[in-house]
Amino acid sequence: MNQEELGAKQTAKLKQLKDQVIVITGASSGIGLVTARMAAAKGAKLVLAARNEAALKELTEELQQAGHEAVYVRADVGMEDDVNMIAQTALKSFGCFDTWVNNAGVAIYGNAMDVSYQDMKRLFATNYWGVVYGSRTAVNHYRDRGVPGALINMGSVFGDRGTPIQSIYATSKFAIHGWTESLRMELEKEKASVSITLIHPGMIDTPYNEHARSYLEYQPVHKGMIYPPEAVAEAILYAASHPKRDIYVGSQAKMFQLLGANFPRLTDKLWEGISLRTQYDEKRKSNSPEESNLYHAGYGMHERGTNLGWKRKRSIFVKAAKHPVLTRIIVTGISVWAVLKMKRNS
Repeated sequence: MNQEELGAKQTAKLKQLKDQVIVITGASSGIGLVTARMAAAKGAKLVLAARNEAALKELTEELQQAGHEAVYVRADVGMEDDVNMIAQTALKSFGCFDTWVNNAGVAIYGNAMDVSYQDMKRLFATNYWGVVYGSRTAVNHYRDRGVPGALINMGSVFGDRGTPIQSIYATSKFAIHGWTESLRMELEKEKASVSITLIHPGMIDTPYNEHARSYLEYQPVHKGMIYPPEAVAEAILYAASHPKRDIYVGSQAKMFQLLGANFPRLTDKLWEGISLRTQYDEKRKSNSPEESNLYHAGYGMHERGTNLGWKRKRSIFVKAAKHPVLTRIIVTGISVWAVLKMKRNS
């Protein structure tokens, strides 16, 4: 266990999932939907929030019929009053909550100089202000209760590294990363019993592309290496009961972070060359603006999207984050083996 994780464990001893009440925003599709189903299967009580009330009702009934405890609240996280309503629903239904997952998000595909200011502001209302409202609500609740709790914010590979075409989305994720790191330091300084985790997903196979507001001629998609939403849900639920600073989902997420930090100009040129063809499907015309979920709820109850490429079954990075000691032993063993082999061959 490294010093970072040791310090986190000392300040926030979190409950097991089966004993938790978990709030999940953006629960009607994609990562939020998968996380809700997996959390319920592990025995957690759930407070599900999204703008799509019909999908929330269907999901809640599905979970309740399977013997799980769940309630829902229709809410737009871009509105502070709606976020307060989510918390009040949790308190009324279960008396408290133990983990708050800021998962809700919207996307825009379009060049920075083309996207309207109105669309930019709407995206930031959900992606940034929704996280701020949720973070402060969760932290205040944990402070008031005087017991440890977890706050889990959804970052992105594009929060570590900018990108063409999704420049506005990337900017909102940069803001989330900065907010999360700053809030974590302030709470750590005051020794608050709050575990704050930032999730860094790579390309995930969800309806993200179908829901996005698009300025492109062709339909947005993820291409190349794509990870399942279950891998992100696994990371979220691990962080809910084990204090972690950051969890990367997919090797591409960590690779982009490392390349961008150490070789920024090279990374610029590489990504400029490949980003365009990995973000849309030239065989399909783009959805109309009215079909996006930027200003209203998108369709719900879909875990996967219509993405193209190599669809992975899991993320090794998430597995490594869950078993840090074993991972270090394996890496050390491989390193020693490599050094000995080099010596024998020299």
